[in-house]
Amino acid sequence: MSTNRIFLVDDHPLVREWLKTHLLQQGDFAVCGEADNAPQALQGILALKPDVVIVDLSMEGRSGLDLIKDLKQVQPELAMIVLSMHDEMLYAERALRAGARGYIMKRETTNKIVTANRQVLAGKIYVNERVSARMTEKYIHGLPSATQSPVNLLSDRELEVFQLLGQGRDTKQIATELHVNFKTVHTYCARIKEKLQLTKATELLREAIRWEEQRQRL
Repeated sequence: MSTNRIFLVDDHPLVREWLKTHLLQQGDFAVCGEADNAPQALQGILALKPDVVIVDLSMEGRSGLDLIKDLKQVQPELAMIVLSMHDEMLYAERALRAGARGYIMKRETTNKIVTANRQVLAGKIYVNERVSARMTEKYIHGLPSATQSPVNLLSDRELEVFQLLGQGRDTKQIATELHVNFKTVHTYCARIKEKLQLTKATELLREAIRWEEQRQRL
């Protein structure tokens, strides 16, 4: 039996240990490396050349989406799976566009995580039935504009800023966390207000908090 080498990227050591334990129990998976941030992960993945990368979206500094895009540029055939707490209806399509082949929620069973790994190794895409149906409807039949949240209009980076605002970060904290300058964050906020049809910074903050609270309840 051949062994498939997996690299884990998550900033929570307990999550990495949980994944490692369950993957090793399968007999045909080996965890060849792990990292808790995007720069460290990129360096390790390029050196170790795993068969699959499992990556979380939320990490300090460069996000999981940024890492996926970077890896897609240098290793376009690499199989990548997002394992995240973020709502798949909003993030799965973004992850697939960035270069991932699978998207799975952390609340799913370990059996589904194993299934996702086997599926992407076979060259297939793994998302749940709800996401698959939504994407099919969108790309083949088109979705009525009334069913789409304005938040879907945000770019990946704008969405990241919007989420951090909703989590209570101020613009200086966001600039530090994303490793960009203060003016850049203000530019993102201006674009977000325009896309969400908001006029004031207080309205933006209120909407970001409301959206984050709603997302946490999903």
